[in-house]
Amino acid sequence: MELIQGNEAAVRGAINAGCNFFAGYPITPSSEIAHGMAELLPKFGGVFIQMEDEIASISAVIGASMAGAVAMTATSGPGFSLMQEGMGYAAITESPVVIFNVMRAGPSTGIPTAPSQGDAMQARYGSHGDYPIVVLAPASVKDMYYLTVEAFKIAFRFSTPVIVLSDEIVGHMRESVALPPLGEIESYEKRAKNLIDGRRRHRTGLVHTENGLPTTDLEEYEKLLRLLFAKFDDFRPMVRFEGEESGEVLFVAYGSSYRLAKSSAKLFAEKGVSAGVLKLESLFPFPEDAVRKYSKNAELVVVPEMNAGQVVKEVERVCCCRVKGVSYFGSLILPEKLVEIVEGEL
Repeated sequence: MELIQGNEAAVRGAINAGCNFFAGYPITPSSEIAHGMAELLPKFGGVFIQMEDEIASISAVIGASMAGAVAMTATSGPGFSLMQEGMGYAAITESPVVIFNVMRAGPSTGIPTAPSQGDAMQARYGSHGDYPIVVLAPASVKDMYYLTVEAFKIAFRFSTPVIVLSDEIVGHMRESVALPPLGEIESYEKRAKNLIDGRRRHRTGLVHTENGLPTTDLEEYEKLLRLLFAKFDDFRPMVRFEGEESGEVLFVAYGSSYRLAKSSAKLFAEKGVSAGVLKLESLFPFPEDAVRKYSKNAELVVVPEMNAGQVVKEVERVCCCRVKGVSYFGSLILPEKLVEIVEGEL
């Protein structure tokens, strides 16, 4: 066991996943990831480069990926906004890259040192147009390691950008965990498969045919979009369920809010109220089947979020029972407070 910070665990996970290129610009509360990569990546034969801004950072990471590197960047709110056009470019060019967003309070500069989950829907829909993307949501230091490793595996399996959506609490907390040692490199295929077309000789952000050449043909446009989305038909959402499957209350939570939900479920159990917790480790593609399965017998589904209510709308879309969103800002609320709110709905 060792005491390690969340952002430090992400660095170890990236290096053990074979990451050999990092480009980024320091920004609170993700800066420890850049610091760690700057210190450790060159020791494992990788390249670290600090760019002039986040637009340059995402562009460098995509370019490195196209050249065969296992590439990653890390940022927070304002920088994540600047990267959105690049993320759309990565999606249409099927570039396997990993983007870490350690969320902070916003909008705009907001409170750089305060946590938030306000970027959840931006992670899914932040760039323009239609495109699929994978979003993972760690809730602990252990998750920061293992979901980072998983992000790289998914990126190469599906030839896609993957966002690891953390927050200030998870990024800066320290926990005693047992993790693989630094340098224990994971073995998996680190070459993009270009699932849409194995014969591509060009890379462009324009709509393109199977060989990568630009086109304005609307049938080709529809074909491209359908193929981009069809790649994820066999993507298996990552969820974990704890507690009573047929409980009166079901908490659906992600990131640091999962910790609040888990503590609240324990308080309900002490009161004789059966409760379960569905932890969303992958936010998108949204785990519709899992939410339907675990909510079908619940009297009330509760979605606690450190935002004005974002993922709760996805839960409402797929649930047939009552759904209650609980919003809070800048900090986790006490489990006792969440229990009090939920008891008023039962």
